[in-house]
Amino acid sequence: MSVPVNRKKERFYPDPKRVIARFFMPGGHERAKITIERILSLSDEETYSNLHRVLASFSLRHRNVTKIFEDHFDRIVDIMKEEVDIGPDTISLERKLLMGAYFTMEYAISSAAFFNPSIVEDPDQYNLEDGQKRVILSFRATGEGHISSIEFRGGVLDKDNNLRLEPAGELVDVPETVKRHVYDKKHFLKKLHEMKLPRDVIGMVVDNLPDKFIYGELQASIAHCFKEQDVGFHTRKILRSINWVAKSHYEVSFSLDTAISERVIFPVSYTESKGIEDARFVRFVDDDGSVTYYATYVAYNGLAILPKLLETKDFYHFKVSPLYGECVQNKDLALFPRKINGKYAMVSRFDNVNNYIIYSEDIHIWQNAHKIQEPRYAWELMQVGNCGSPVETEEGWLLITHGVGPMRTYSLGAVLLDRKDPSRIIGRLEEPLISPNEEERVGYVPNVVYSCGSIIHNNELVIPYAMSDYASTIATVPLDALLGAMAKGG
Repeated sequence: MSVPVNRKKERFYPDPKRVIARFFMPGGHERAKITIERILSLSDEETYSNLHRVLASFSLRHRNVTKIFEDHFDRIVDIMKEEVDIGPDTISLERKLLMGAYFTMEYAISSAAFFNPSIVEDPDQYNLEDGQKRVILSFRATGEGHISSIEFRGGVLDKDNNLRLEPAGELVDVPETVKRHVYDKKHFLKKLHEMKLPRDVIGMVVDNLPDKFIYGELQASIAHCFKEQDVGFHTRKILRSINWVAKSHYEVSFSLDTAISERVIFPVSYTESKGIEDARFVRFVDDDGSVTYYATYVAYNGLAILPKLLETKDFYHFKVSPLYGECVQNKDLALFPRKINGKYAMVSRFDNVNNYIIYSEDIHIWQNAHKIQEPRYAWELMQVGNCGSPVETEEGWLLITHGVGPMRTYSLGAVLLDRKDPSRIIGRLEEPLISPNEEERVGYVPNVVYSCGSIIHNNELVIPYAMSDYASTIATVPLDALLGAMAKGG
């Protein structure tokens, strides 16, 4: 039994006009030193005129560009002190801003690809007509060097599930990074032990810290260890690894005057320096009725991946932290939208082939996975995985999956999990729900359709999905037809 799929006309394409101003280091310290010395050699008049040319050219392209220049100047102060032997207090504000401009570059965040979307209900459902729902879509935006970040779009689904998008803002903002993160000692130690770091060095840093500690306390402890006279090269390398983990926790905040489309979460820590990949957002309702939006994603530094958890209440302030445990050390993690039998639940594909379910009393620590799905049909024989968080229906948990078949073709499928025991599959599509058509199979990675999260509205499943890792679109599927097509028993 085939399931009717209504492919919508909406298209979300890469856009080279959307740029952020990011820090730019032109080579190593020696080249930075030469650049600083050249700027210092300019006369006051040359400094003033050059700065105002920069401001005239870029002030309308970025919100508060002088603040950006100041921040980037602050990042080279140590080079000035150590390499040039000049303190920042001796330099005029105009020269500081000009220097900051030389250490800034524009980056087109979605010039190469705009793909792997998810969709959730907007926290603001005010002033809507019957049958409407305000939604937020997230996308993996990719630019030069294949660096990925998270972009958002807002819109309203009408009674026929047509999407009316809010106009995208002309400016793009990156958030302020907040350094007041509070660490849980138990979680932090678990990650260090997972990395198999020597316990004696871990103890040097952590033993004297309280059960809850802040970023500054941790940095002070690490700095104290570095100052010890007998700390050798190997120990210093381990201390840098601990600091690497420390900086993978952070918080960011956007200005309240930004529209949702103007907010972009760009890589902050070294663990994600080459990209934030495939954020799967879900609206999570806790037992007390409180709502938190979570997203699992993969941080990539060019060599290794680190699964991470992002959380927000309002899409202005976000907390970011690693996920711990042997069962979340891979891609494809999707959190259930509520607890199951008093525990958090997650779908995982930690072995790169099969779908698993994991339960945990702690949202950050995941162990002891149970396999629930293996590849079975021709279109998924290579591997299966999830396409976002399960969606709850009266009949069970609807999990949109992806399968990889011949010629590395990615198709979307679906399974139905028991509501009380999601480790049990009670229904499964034998044929793909969506396979790439002639338009969708053309792109950066051919023959791929992929989604990071769906939503139910007006008795239809709304699926935003990527077209061959290049652009994105939306399809809707009648819920009753989809559930009815599943072969009972899986």
